[in-house]
Amino acid sequence: MRNKTISALMAAILVMTCLTGCGKSGEPRGSGDPVTAGGQTEPAAPETDEEEESDSDTAEEPTADAATPVVYMTTDISSEGLMAIYEALGASPTGNIAVKLSTGEPGSNYLRTDLIGELVQSLEATIVECNTAYGGSRTNTAMHYQVAEDHGYTAIADVDIMDAERSLTLPVEGGDNLTENYVGSHFENYDYYVILSHFKGHAMAGYGGAIKNISIGIASSEGKAHIHSGGTGGSMWGGDQDAFLESMAEAGKSVVDALEGNILYINVMNRLSVDCDCDGNPAEPDMHDIGILASFDPVAVDQACVDLVYAAEDGESLVNRIESRNGLHTLEQAERIGLGSREYQLVSIDG
Repeated sequence: MRNKTISALMAAILVMTCLTGCGKSGEPRGSGDPVTAGGQTEPAAPETDEEEESDSDTAEEPTADAATPVVYMTTDISSEGLMAIYEALGASPTGNIAVKLSTGEPGSNYLRTDLIGELVQSLEATIVECNTAYGGSRTNTAMHYQVAEDHGYTAIADVDIMDAERSLTLPVEGGDNLTENYVGSHFENYDYYVILSHFKGHAMAGYGGAIKNISIGIASSEGKAHIHSGGTGGSMWGGDQDAFLESMAEAGKSVVDALEGNILYINVMNRLSVDCDCDGNPAEPDMHDIGILASFDPVAVDQACVDLVYAAEDGESLVNRIESRNGLHTLEQAERIGLGSREYQLVSIDG
């Protein structure tokens, strides 16, 4: 994959997050000049005549075109910040609204209700999840509802374990590994999906964000096994790694295709452990919290999160987790099959 500078991204986030760039792999990429919440390029300071003359032969920094997806960002990781980032999208969901999140294993870094409760209730949404395909506290519906209650989710909204009544089959178009994706059968009961993801590391995928939440997350327990096997139906744990990563992108695209645009994505970058919320004993995070990002493009919002991790002084552990699992390949496949764009404009809504 061609190298891509992230200098424009780093310039945009230095003030916001007090990060310095590390450029560890050269792989992550973003594009576009820093822009304000109004979507306009931030104006440069006025130039003197001497500056104009000296710069006359200098090529201008390329800017992202109107087709480049916008990723909004705030460093305010609070209920108010989450509401603000959602409102920045200007979305108008109607009908039966689902908020898809990970209920998380007991002891994990799942999203807390004091952070997400106001947003969920403002949407009058149902929290939706699917059962896991491994041993744990959420492997069957009764146990899963108990975890949802223990984590406070049933106190803020109705909770629907979507594969309580088995699976629904979605076609996969343009995939290299999957031709079908098996999601919870209640998937079709909702008109609009708000994909609310805790961005973090993952023991198998390298990282987990929006793409994982719409693929593994919306897949039924049998669908999860199908994706993990790379579509072969074989072992969840011993299959080809790249086929698994590609299958996540392919399954995610089947979900997006089925929803025909009735979906948005919010990634919360706090408690940035190398381990997923499916791990009840995750490694303690050794990097700082970063912020909340939102977009209508799942690839763009995940790529922006990855770029922020790579730009962080203390992101080495999570970068190593991503690279050791070839996690960036999910983004490569997702862009290649048309799930979204790895190019984006980062827009701060702070101040």
